[in-house]
Amino acid sequence: LNVRNFLDNLNFMKSYQPRNKGVKHLRILLHGPVGAGKSSFVNSVESALRGIVTNRALTDATSGSSFTLKYQTYKIQKDHQSFYSIVFNDIMGLEANLNNGVQVEDVKLALRGHVREDYKFRTNGPLTENDPGYDSNPSLDDKVHVLVCVVPVSSVSLLGDKVVQKLREVRLAASDLGIPQLAILTKVDQACPEVRSNIHNLHKSKYLKGQVEKFSAMLGIPINCIFLVKNYESEINTSDDINGPILTALRQMVSQGEDYLNYM
Repeated sequence: LNVRNFLDNLNFMKSYQPRNKGVKHLRILLHGPVGAGKSSFVNSVESALRGIVTNRALTDATSGSSFTLKYQTYKIQKDHQSFYSIVFNDIMGLEANLNNGVQVEDVKLALRGHVREDYKFRTNGPLTENDPGYDSNPSLDDKVHVLVCVVPVSSVSLLGDKVVQKLREVRLAASDLGIPQLAILTKVDQACPEVRSNIHNLHKSKYLKGQVEKFSAMLGIPINCIFLVKNYESEINTSDDINGPILTALRQMVSQGEDYLNYM
C-alpha cells in the first residue's frame, strides 16, 4: 500500500499544473520556530521528488539562532527543461524574544506577496513600504497560497507562550486571507525510539499521536492537516519509507492550495 501511495503521489506531483492560469506555480510558505527543520523539509521534498538526497537549502546543525536570513524561493527541477509547479519560500525562524527571529509583521507581509526575493530580514523591525525589499504591487503568483507551520514533534510541549502567540497570530492572518494552513511535525525518529528502529511505526506511536493532538489544540489546526515527517538528514540514499509521508503531506498542501486558487 505504501509503495503504491508513494508512486501515486509522485505521479500526481509530476503532472500537477495549477488550474488557475493567473499563476505559474503554487507558492508554499514554511514558517515556525528556529531550528524546526524548515530548510531540511525543502531538501527532503526535493530528495523525494528527484530520487536523490539533496542539500540545496542550507541548514545548520549547530546554530541556536535562525540560519535562514533572507526570503528565498526554492524551485525543484523535474528534468533538464522543466520544474515542478510548486515553489517553497523559507523564512527566518520565530523566536520568543521580540528582538530575535523573524518579525510576525514580515510573515504577514510575505503572505500577501509584499516581500521581494532575497530581502534580508531585520530583527529590529519589520519591512516598511519605502524599503527596496517591499513589493507594493504583488501579482497572484507572488502571494502565498498555502501556509505550513513546521515544528519538531518533541518541541510541541516545550513551545513557549510567546512563540505560540506568534504562530497563532500568523495563522489568524492567513485565515483572514483565506489561505489554507497545514503543519509538519519533524524529527519523529529522534522523538520516538520505535520510529527510529522502524519508520513503519510512524502512525502506531501513541506518543506521536498525542503530540499531534496537543499541537492541534494549541494552534487550532485540524488533526487531518498535521503531518508527521522524517526529514532526510544523515541518509545518503532516498527510501520509499521516508518519501511516503513527505509526499503525502506535499499532496495535501497542493490540493488545499489548488482549492484556494480556484475559489479566489
